Amino acid sequence: MTWYALQHKPAQGDRALAHLQNQDIACFYPKITVEKIKAGKRTKKLEPLFPGYLFVNLEQTDPIWSKLRSTRGVIRVVSFANKPAPISDGVIQHIKDSLDSVAEQGGIKPGQAVQLNEGPFEGISAIFQAYDGEERAIVLISFMQKQQRVKVPVSAIKK
Repeated sequence: MTWYALQHKPAQGDRALAHLQNQDIACFYPKITVEKIKAGKRTKKLEPLFPGYLFVNLEQTDPIWSKLRSTRGVIRVVSFANKPAPISDGVIQHIKDSLDSVAEQGGIKPGQAVQLNEGPFEGISAIFQAYDGEERAIVLISFMQKQQRVKVPVSAIKK
């Protein structure tokens, strides 16, 4: 069996996935947790890794091909020269393995040691405390034998 990419309608990836699975088609719809700021608050949301696409595992001779386009939420099979474009098992396996490593990494956690790499505090070690909006973070630096809370741009922080 070979993997193929399907394009789904906007915001209907989960619907397409459910209807394909109801037809007993092996599917892969990779999602990652993304941190977003909404109304000034950080929230974690599960989003597709490839927005607009999901993968199906089918034989070229499978009679289900004729039903794919009429499945709710599906727009088309990704094709070149009117032939479905196969995706190797190695690529799909690499994506699955990468998803696990991305989930393990996550963002910067409170209490984690970081390095400041730009601005007036360049080269100073700090301890991450919290995010302060979308662009800034609060870190603790040792200054004059005391821990000082400092707000720095997120771009200035290096793990």
